[in-house]
Amino acid sequence: MSTGQTRPGPYPVDDDLVRRLVAGQFPQWAGETVERFPSGGTVNAVYRLGDGMAVRLPLTAGGAADVTAEQEWLPRLAPRLPTAVPEVLGTGKPAEGYPWPWSVHRWLPGENPQEGAPGDHVQLAEDLAGFVAAMRSITLPGAPRAHRGGPVASLDAQTRAAIEELRGIPQEGVDCDASTAVWEDALRAPGGGGPPVWLHADLMPGNLLVDGGRLTAVIDFGCMGVGDPACDLFPAWNLLPAGAREVFREALGVDDATWRRGRGRTLSQALIALPYYRRTNPAMARNARRVLRAVLEED
Repeated sequence: MSTGQTRPGPYPVDDDLVRRLVAGQFPQWAGETVERFPSGGTVNAVYRLGDGMAVRLPLTAGGAADVTAEQEWLPRLAPRLPTAVPEVLGTGKPAEGYPWPWSVHRWLPGENPQEGAPGDHVQLAEDLAGFVAAMRSITLPGAPRAHRGGPVASLDAQTRAAIEELRGIPQEGVDCDASTAVWEDALRAPGGGGPPVWLHADLMPGNLLVDGGRLTAVIDFGCMGVGDPACDLFPAWNLLPAGAREVFREALGVDDATWRRGRGRTLSQALIALPYYRRTNPAMARNARRVLRAVLEED
């Protein structure tokens, strides 16, 4: 995603295509029901396949590499993590005019966490910290570089362009001067040059599943790889209220410099997303607004 640019539209995927793909490559599941699962995501289409499976198909060429990476790495990561992650049951190939690899996963129960939903946010913060800590402890060789996992400065041009774009959209009410100050503070924060660690790198609410306020699963590992540990601090501002945010930080033992980089990275993602999605994806735009409020209101 890059502000001010357009991308090719998503590949047209429908129920009939999914049925043909499944029947042609996994005949044992040909009789299962197929139903599109509503999602605010923009990279993949997800379909329920019967009661216990999901079909995940990239909508863009860029998403195809993510599927291949998940097929390779998820089986190796899963036994090392305290939280359920997608289990690949089938690796689909291009067919029926559909041009990219795709996957069949076991269905994971739970719901995406919602802003203001009742629940024990402290326990959720501890669950999230446990997942992030487990990711960081992984030492599998040959890891890919995480998307967004490089130096904070690599995001500078996009972030500043998004701030200037938002200056021209006053109805959004974004404090662009305050956003610039937080971003420049992140650029000044030392660190980020140490040994890279394993990251999910996209811990947005839409990629988390909860039940009764507890984290039950983490999904969509398309951005995973190694990089700056600040990249997995997104939930602090994407999801957690202030008190639980501190629990998350303390449980991970995050130092001041890493926290500043994490805050800046989270701000950058929201700044870029808001003008890009404000007219096309209400869920993504709504989350971006909430993140901007959380970051700019933090002491």
